[in-house]
Amino acid sequence: MADMEHPDRIFLRDHVLSAEIGAFQSERGLDQRLRFNLTVDLRETVAGSGDHVDAVLSYDVLTQAVDTALADQRYNLVETLAERIAAEVLAHPRAARITVSVEKLDRGPGALGVSIIRHRGRVPATGVAAQVAILVHAPGAPLAPGAVVIVPGAKTMTDDGPHARRLALLSLDQAAWRLGGDLGIEVAETRTELDAAIQLRQPVIWAPTRLAADAPDAGDGPDSLALWLAGRLGAHHIDFAGPADRPLPVVPDGLAVSVAHLRTA
Repeated sequence: MADMEHPDRIFLRDHVLSAEIGAFQSERGLDQRLRFNLTVDLRETVAGSGDHVDAVLSYDVLTQAVDTALADQRYNLVETLAERIAAEVLAHPRAARITVSVEKLDRGPGALGVSIIRHRGRVPATGVAAQVAILVHAPGAPLAPGAVVIVPGAKTMTDDGPHARRLALLSLDQAAWRLGGDLGIEVAETRTELDAAIQLRQPVIWAPTRLAADAPDAGDGPDSLALWLAGRLGAHHIDFAGPADRPLPVVPDGLAVSVAHLRTA
């Protein structure tokens, strides 16, 4: 736990975007420049992260909070926009406190705006988490729109040596990068990268080694990895693509996810 009198902080400075905002008639129908500055006090020290990206609050959380808030509605007040941004960031468990300033840059010779400070637990998180589905891929499988994590369905390497599982995972990583090139879709190796794609409601291909190597219960095949990942992401559905005789895996007890066979030629 960080020393909250002297917490570690991450920040976003001088982030300028254009959006329609304002209560005056002269502000309607026109975009104006807004400058965002966010500073987040962390619950844990950065020193405890071990240089692992998934152990820290990603800077992407800050930029995505701004983007999500702006996409949600048209605002009359920068105060309301700042509150929404604060709620988005404080929904993240690693954020303890946030300072948000939003400034209008086109209303006069200087900047006009607001600065707020909010603490975790005192602001409701108003954002709606994106529903995520998982697809165990096979050639010819259609891709549904929205947040879909694609697990490459390529056959893993056969090896019975002491490093068999790692080699199997690495072969799926290679399959993920090949599939990403074929489909023109980003590949994610970390939870941070997966979360970013999900929040943007974009498809992403998962290269599993980095997340699953130290989780033997995840297995080393596409089906077991998909079920394991569904539990970690809270996925609501998994499609297992393949020919008509492709068997569906058994869903483990306690995992609330629906599964279906997605038939391919």
